Amino acid sequence: MEQGFIKVAAVTPKIKVADPIYNAERICECLQEAYEKGAKIIVLPELCLTGYTCGDLFSQELLLTEAKKALAVVAEATSDRDALVFVGLPVERDGKLYNVAAVLQNGGILGMVPKANIPSYAEFYEGRHFAEGNAEPVSFWFDGEEIPFGTNILFSCTNVPELVIGAEICEDLWVATSPATNHALMGATVIANLSASGETVGKDEYREMLVKSSSARLLCGYVYASAGEGESTQDLVFGGHNLIAENGTVLVQSKRFMGETIYADIDVKKMLSERRRMGNFGKVTDTNYVEVSFMLSIEETTLSRTFAPMPFVPSDEETRRRRCEEILSIQSMGLKKRYEHIGCKTAVLGISGGLDSTLALLVTVRTFDMLNLDRKGIIAVTMPCFGTTDRTYDNACKLTRTLGATLKEVDIKEAVTVHFRDIGQDSNNHDVTYENAQARERTQVLMDIANQTNALVIGTGDMSELALGWATYNGDHMSMYGVNAGVPKTLVRHLVAYYAETCENKELSEVLLDVLDTPVSPELLPPVEGQIAQKTEDLVGPYELHDFFLYYMLRCGYEPKKVYRVAKEAFRGLYDDATILKWLKTFYRRFFSQQFKRSCLPDGPKVGSVAVSPRGDLRMPSDACVTIWLKQLDELS
Repeated sequence: MEQGFIKVAAVTPKIKVADPIYNAERICECLQEAYEKGAKIIVLPELCLTGYTCGDLFSQELLLTEAKKALAVVAEATSDRDALVFVGLPVERDGKLYNVAAVLQNGGILGMVPKANIPSYAEFYEGRHFAEGNAEPVSFWFDGEEIPFGTNILFSCTNVPELVIGAEICEDLWVATSPATNHALMGATVIANLSASGETVGKDEYREMLVKSSSARLLCGYVYASAGEGESTQDLVFGGHNLIAENGTVLVQSKRFMGETIYADIDVKKMLSERRRMGNFGKVTDTNYVEVSFMLSIEETTLSRTFAPMPFVPSDEETRRRRCEEILSIQSMGLKKRYEHIGCKTAVLGISGGLDSTLALLVTVRTFDMLNLDRKGIIAVTMPCFGTTDRTYDNACKLTRTLGATLKEVDIKEAVTVHFRDIGQDSNNHDVTYENAQARERTQVLMDIANQTNALVIGTGDMSELALGWATYNGDHMSMYGVNAGVPKTLVRHLVAYYAETCENKELSEVLLDVLDTPVSPELLPPVEGQIAQKTEDLVGPYELHDFFLYYMLRCGYEPKKVYRVAKEAFRGLYDDATILKWLKTFYRRFFSQQFKRSCLPDGPKVGSVAVSPRGDLRMPSDACVTIWLKQLDELS
């Protein structure tokens, strides 16, 4: 419950058709298991107290009476239990029979939500037995209690205001305008669907698509519990296909035909963050809605969901390859448009033998090929200075020659030395001035060569460096088009690896693999025994941590202590808690203090859901204060 994580369960009990007494016993057993697992929202299938496949037995008053008694048994099982339970049964009201989701807590019934859309096609014949549910709730006396009865009911947790639940039943999901749409617009962050969906070939894929798309479109958590074993197989088989989704992602789904209960942790605070970002929720005012309040105890949810340590990089190899191809296309198409617009036929970029400049060169080559321009028009400039090693220099030269671009070498040691003399800088003082003078000299060289050759200077810096401000202002921070500006460092590596795997050029592949094996470094300090002396991640922290922090801060809107919590889960066994906390504090300090560098970034293409462009995703003041973010982290120390 803390930090917005709500453990939910989708349960498929094994039932007997038309035996509410037996079914109530099985449901209570399932509830006990879900309670023990810490579930706070428990969803059971449509009509599970009687069975969905009762047919004309739904006309038997005895069945309806026993279902009512069975509901009382299940309600009693929720006494002194800290959970909200959704269970399906047939209920008669004013001479009509309704397919209902009863919502239970603390031994009582909070409300009943009838099915709004009654299917009467193909294998479904519900219109023979059930009436369409009323949208506007009415007061209904049931077993001596007055409860609201209607589709438009929301169940709101008073002490967890982000948790608002709406319900719909099976077919309601499959129609053009589902009740869940209005529920979400009225504030529901979780939708419970009680279902009895029969299995036919390929239907599981369509069902999964519906649940995923609904959770994405409505920016909500979606808990789908479907009927399974025990239902009549006279004409249909029910697979108990349960799904739990969140904002377009299926967190977990059951294996069909196994009667499996599934659990997941829905992040309702993340849903609200998404809605605030989108700005298209909360605009509907419907006086026909009733809000029912309930309470849950506040406790730290034991997380069952996992967090990928590299959220920008798909874990599945095939998906990762497709993503890499797509990103390279976005980068290249962005640069292609710029070249078509200005009529330019040459490009200049600094080539260091490192990952970022390698990716920028690969993208530029791809762009020139798309434009049918001679690769010789790509001028790759290597600018050795005090920190350049033989390995990176050789790789820069090999890469340029192998790709057929023009290699130009400008040794900047003398120019930087003269500059040191001009400003009174001791060349033995290896401070920030010593380092940044080299970076700015390199940028000046690139800009002036671009003037000589009527070219664009292609930027090489990546999004992770921009987020941390790990760039020299008006040095490598500046260009005429930054092709890597939307690509985080952890993804840069995979893009270069993908190119190495697919280029079908052994020599090119070999040099790319060696670039991948080279430590990340700006090479601004003299080498030690020929080896790189300045490793970026030793100074600023591991990029895999910073990319993780960046994703969950910007994309998910997590507060620092929540980022820290999920980082500990994601990197368990890789980094200890103290290390994660140390670099998280560094991340926030740098992210806030370095916004002034991002406020004047050159153009560059957005490639994913997170970007730091001052013209798009991150319109942040350069002098924003980081105090409250660091204060929260200091409280964890």
